[in-house]
Amino acid sequence: MSQIVSVHSFRGGTGKSNLTANIGATIALQGQRVGIVDTDIQSPGIHVLFGLDEEKMTHSLNDYLWGRCSIKDTAYDVSHVLKRENETSVVNDRLYLVPSSIKASEISRILREGYDVGRLNDGFEDIIRSLNLDYLLIDTHPGLNEETLLSIAISDVLVIILRPDRQDFQGTAVTVELAKKLEVSNMLLVVNKVLPAFDFDSLRLQMETTYNTPVAGILALSEDVVQLASSDIFCLRYSDHPFSHTVKEITQQILRQN
Repeated sequence: MSQIVSVHSFRGGTGKSNLTANIGATIALQGQRVGIVDTDIQSPGIHVLFGLDEEKMTHSLNDYLWGRCSIKDTAYDVSHVLKRENETSVVNDRLYLVPSSIKASEISRILREGYDVGRLNDGFEDIIRSLNLDYLLIDTHPGLNEETLLSIAISDVLVIILRPDRQDFQGTAVTVELAKKLEVSNMLLVVNKVLPAFDFDSLRLQMETTYNTPVAGILALSEDVVQLASSDIFCLRYSDHPFSHTVKEITQQILRQN
């Protein structure tokens, strides 16, 4: 049974896309077939982490939403990134990415005209079926709009990312309350970009008490992650780094929700 995992944050700048890419790659290394869809159409960018050149992307999610192609035509096999970590990966180890267009004309059209959210939902179902996916990860647009509400509502697992920041705390409270009203059964929090001097145990207790939701992991603000500057999948390049170990722990909790 395929699982849909939405990765969401109320505000931008939380490291949502970076974490989505790292979680997706980590799940794929478990022998799973994984797809990632970049639905942050207004400010796309996750393709950069996989080394996809936007000038060479023949189709994007935008093309599907405007009826120019099938959703399968927008999926790029990026499984090559897994080879560095696992040279003997089996046939089932597959990782696909559906990027959104970085072209200004495409972004402005979305902002001006919107799009059929129902067609997006159909696309999720079609891509799972056509690529025989075990997991579909949705990299959502920050905040709350019609698209994010859909992604949250259809999620088997909702991962909410926040920073230790008062604005993030308030926005996350709204998101958690909404997700509970939408009867999302499995919800996990990830606190990112936490200064190493913080007491992580106290922060975890504070978050779980405040939101009545389990914290899957707390990621320290890492100079190494900053220096990589989204040029690669961090967990694949630095598999023994503390950041990577925490991502693996988060991934295991996501897999246990199945």
